[in-house]
Amino acid sequence: MKYRYWKFNRKGTWYVEDAVTGKQESLRTSDEKEAEQLRHAKNEATRDRALSLALGRAYLGAHDPKMAKRTWADVMAEMSNHGEQTTQDRCRRAMRSKPFDRIRHQQLVEATAKDLLDVLRSGTSSTNHFLRRLHNLAIDLGWLPWVVLAPKLWPKIEAKPKRSITHDEHVRIVSDDENLERSLYYEVLWEIGASQSDGAKLTAENVDWCTGRMAYIRSKTKTNCTLEIGQRLKAILKQLPPYGLLFPNIARVPAKDRAGEFRRRCRRLGIKGVTLHSYRYAWAERAETCGYPERYSQQALGHASKAVHRAYGRHAQVTLPSLEEYEQACTERKIIPIRRQNGDAVGMSRVNVRRR
Repeated sequence: MKYRYWKFNRKGTWYVEDAVTGKQESLRTSDEKEAEQLRHAKNEATRDRALSLALGRAYLGAHDPKMAKRTWADVMAEMSNHGEQTTQDRCRRAMRSKPFDRIRHQQLVEATAKDLLDVLRSGTSSTNHFLRRLHNLAIDLGWLPWVVLAPKLWPKIEAKPKRSITHDEHVRIVSDDENLERSLYYEVLWEIGASQSDGAKLTAENVDWCTGRMAYIRSKTKTNCTLEIGQRLKAILKQLPPYGLLFPNIARVPAKDRAGEFRRRCRRLGIKGVTLHSYRYAWAERAETCGYPERYSQQALGHASKAVHRAYGRHAQVTLPSLEEYEQACTERKIIPIRRQNGDAVGMSRVNVRRR
């Protein structure tokens, strides 16, 4: 009988060589008897793949009786129970999408790279994201004993382009809405850049009129956000209830329904490419355009990473002031270098002088 795999020893470690492809692979053992068993198993696997799968199930069943029976639906159900309630709801909605029907009732041990690639090709970037999470969760739980699709083979996630809402679009939406509470809700989102859920949950207790500040806890990150109340925001808050929820009706509506109402309003007005989350993009771009310090923008938006904040404000159009203006400003002030004791200049000090 002609065998496909042959073993050989190299520096005390046993290897096998594929007679068809010439590929060499370490058996990770120095015991010849163990190496012979592994080589024999590889040869048997190439002779009868159906028998090999049956034997594999038998061995896996000895380790975990349920491993050979679990399907991708079990992993989907487990993932839908992780995280906050909003995260769980989002996972359940994603798992109901049609691309996942290809593997929903398939046993985990029967999954191949082609099966996952078929799901990816029939879905969107959201499918790519949630399938990665399913695959990784199955491995982390020990339900999937091997990596089905190597990390480098996963297609790159390419999200749809997102943009901020413009001031003109915001004014059109607010002017068209006859519901005063909803109009003021959009106005608050425009002024503070909060997420739609954080904005809907604001209460009168979040507003401190004595200090002129608003403070609230972000639902997603559980971090605190404190900001001063400007004149425009003050005028808006004066129209809202003095106690309890600022938007009692909107707070009772699920996030998906708030988003759906906003989408229908934009469709009626002919506004495309914006969502309620676009108010956060708009806030970041406005902050970047007017030179608002980046660390303040990070605190307001709730992002600790500069890269994340720059992604929010990547479409901002910043016009640099002319050098001539700065040259003229220099003539109005006296520049004094600050020096160390050894005479090296370490900075400049500006002292205003009067023009005669």
